[in-house]
Amino acid sequence: MKKALAVMLAIGISVAYAASSYHVTLSKPTTVNGTVLNPGDYKLEIQGDKATLKQGKTSVESNVKVETAPQKFQLTTVAYGGEDTKVLHEIRLAGTALKLLFESSKADAAVGSK
Repeated sequence: MKKALAVMLAIGISVAYAASSYHVTLSKPTTVNGTVLNPGDYKLEIQGDKATLKQGKTSVESNVKVETAPQKFQLTTVAYGGEDTKVLHEIRLAGTALKLLFESSKADAAVGSK
């Protein structure tokens, strides 16, 4: 009985920390964690407080704060912040109530101040 409970607990923990995958379109050059991404379609993977944007061989990871909205979003939206609108600030994912708030790094702040 204890062994079965331990296995179920381990499976539950691994599912909770499994990466979730989505697709996002960036409509303009976008800075994420100091890296400039070209416009295009990206695979977005979320695991805990980390988000990774991937396109071909390009991959950028950033710390995010994951928030849950009261209702699901109808569209995926990408919001830019800072003085320069090239720095990724937030992504709201269609069909979910997930809102990702991207942490600004010092490199992003330097890009935004140019």
